[in-house]
Amino acid sequence: MKSFPPARIDRKLAAMDAALAQTGDVEDPLAAAVRATRMPIVVTNPRLADNPLVFVNDAFCKLTGYARSELLGRNCRLLQGPKTNQGEVTKLRGSVLAQQPVDIEILNYCKDGTPFWNRLHIVPLHDVSGTLIYFFASQLDVTAERDRLASLERQNAALLEEMAARQRADLSNAAKSRFLAVASHDIRQPLQSLLLLQGTLAKMVHGQAAGTLIGRLGHMLDSMSSMLTSLLDLNQIEAGAVRIEVGAVRIEDILDRIIDGFAFDAHAKGLVLRVVACSLYVHSDARLLEQMVRNLVANAVKYTDVGKILLGCRRHDGMLRLEVWDTGIGIPQLEVEAIFQEYHQLEYGSHRSNHGLGLGLAIVQRLAGLLHHTIQVSSRPGSGSMFSIELPLAGGDAIIPKHQAVGVIEDGLARLARRTIAILLIEDDPETSASLSALLEDEGYSVVVSRDCVLALAMVERDDLRPDLIMTDSRLPADRNGPAFTMRLQQLLGYDIPVIMLTGEVSTELFAGVELPNHLRLTKPVKLRELTQAVQRALSVARSVTAVASRAEAATEPGLTGCLVLVVDDNEHIGDAIRTVIEADGGLVETYATSEAFMAAYRPGPRACLLVDAYLPGMNGIDLLRQLRHDGDTLPAIMITGNSDVAMAVAAMKAGASDFIEKPVGAAELLASIRRAIDSSAGLERLAAWRETASSHLGGLTERQRQIMVMVLAGQPSKNIAADLGISQRTVENHRASVMRKTGAKSLPALARLALAANWGGADGEIVMPALG
Repeated sequence: MKSFPPARIDRKLAAMDAALAQTGDVEDPLAAAVRATRMPIVVTNPRLADNPLVFVNDAFCKLTGYARSELLGRNCRLLQGPKTNQGEVTKLRGSVLAQQPVDIEILNYCKDGTPFWNRLHIVPLHDVSGTLIYFFASQLDVTAERDRLASLERQNAALLEEMAARQRADLSNAAKSRFLAVASHDIRQPLQSLLLLQGTLAKMVHGQAAGTLIGRLGHMLDSMSSMLTSLLDLNQIEAGAVRIEVGAVRIEDILDRIIDGFAFDAHAKGLVLRVVACSLYVHSDARLLEQMVRNLVANAVKYTDVGKILLGCRRHDGMLRLEVWDTGIGIPQLEVEAIFQEYHQLEYGSHRSNHGLGLGLAIVQRLAGLLHHTIQVSSRPGSGSMFSIELPLAGGDAIIPKHQAVGVIEDGLARLARRTIAILLIEDDPETSASLSALLEDEGYSVVVSRDCVLALAMVERDDLRPDLIMTDSRLPADRNGPAFTMRLQQLLGYDIPVIMLTGEVSTELFAGVELPNHLRLTKPVKLRELTQAVQRALSVARSVTAVASRAEAATEPGLTGCLVLVVDDNEHIGDAIRTVIEADGGLVETYATSEAFMAAYRPGPRACLLVDAYLPGMNGIDLLRQLRHDGDTLPAIMITGNSDVAMAVAAMKAGASDFIEKPVGAAELLASIRRAIDSSAGLERLAAWRETASSHLGGLTERQRQIMVMVLAGQPSKNIAADLGISQRTVENHRASVMRKTGAKSLPALARLALAANWGGADGEIVMPALG
């Protein structure tokens, strides 16, 4: 390396120092570029005391707010402030003392006190002899960059926390789903036992009063089962365990079921329950929407003591608003929001917590959120309330017929009575006859008027008339005895037809010596409400008696005498209930808690049937059936479960089950299924009749409906079916609703069972569509 004398070096450094001091004032293009660059640049001289600034460019002055004259000759520490990290300052000083390059970010302050983050790149400069002569430093304001980075870090932390919370929620939901699955099974078990015992009791009782009580008990159990199922389904939806099936829903179908379900309750409180007919279709989930309406009507019945309840619909702007009106106690304005909270109940008079848990409206609101429906309520204390559900119309696929364009108001119980076909009215006074006939027809009944009792007898004898109720005066023309004549009509018809006897007689002379069953006596003058309630009551009693008679008739079928039913169920109560039903029908029962216990004890024999729960500890029900078939055993088997789906039904049939039953199941249905299963091994006619019935249910489907049914049972969603068939999803949903309506199936597993019974099963157990014709 070439060396220079010290004197010469000193002269060169002095020249460089002078040049730096004059940079910008001379015509040096390089110096001008350094001074004009947008990057702040400074040079310090470590050969001078305190390493002062000997050069700053314009960008640095702009960054810090200082003039050049305020900076030159001073140390860079003038840019430090109260929040400058002293650790970083120490690191910077250490690099300078060691004459080492350094890259650092440090908080500096402008002249006006504004902080900024400064990214420093400092390089020591040496002469040819290795002596340190300057420090060269470039600066960069990275405040905005650090702010963006801090924002991203906060967002990332929030995202991580959200992901962790979601993971915790997923784990919680999974645990909740498992709990609900177990709870659903355990809660349904006692209900299952009640249903079976009620069915057995119905076969044993005799008499009208007992039959009426048994009918009411059956109705209450059905309502309990429906409410329990809906409530458990809601919890499963919240846990993500239940799929919402949205499609075209016919409002009238829901209103029919609601009116049928609440007619008796309303009548028992003396309330008028009415509905405005509507045949429009809306876009919703039929089951959950019905539960919403059911809860609203139940709430109206609960809080209404006098007056009426009205269900109706209003169409507007492509929407349908389903409204439930009542003349009940009303709701204070401050309570309107609170009534949708869980366990909240109004504290008015007798309407207190002994009327339920206060979950009805909370369930309505949560279902509305799931279905994206809007709930509105308006109310005045002492006058009543109106609850409404805003529903999207399903489009032009379902149009109101012209004759239904105007809403017809019908009483709930009258709607039931309308289906009883005919009322025979015997009245010789033209004005009275016309008034009564108009009244009854306005209530929805079909009325046949006879002015002469002899003519009425002739109509029945010729089989021209089979009335469901007789309304007559106690004193007939030509002084004929009304009670005696009516008894002759009952004898001629062959059953105790309900009778309403209108009488103006104070004495009971006309009824002396006449044993007239199933009749109500009304003393004239009769008020309109009193008369309509009497009709409703008479028809209600008639339906209960008919139901008991039907069960008694069913009991005349061949029983299970000599048949052995092998029950495999881990629930002792279910096993006991099934044993009661089967033994009451003459059958023998053996119960096992597990599949393994059954296999260890089982010995093949004639006229036997296996009834096995799908979900068992250890070997489950389907695996048990597969093992039996693998061993070459053809024991007829029935799969029974309280938690089923289409795949389960198909798997059970594929494994060899002759039938698949969903809990809760009634006694009559259970016995019928066992008889069919036993018949299947003997090739008897009842099995053929069942298959013929299943085929007839499916025979009414169009080719497109059959095609869509098969795809639905294969587990394909409506969107995929629509894409495969080249039709709209709404059309698929309409066809699907039609399939369920035409077949009478209440669930997809029930539909699969029907299809398999009609020999729609393929070689691998899947549902396949047979060729038409």
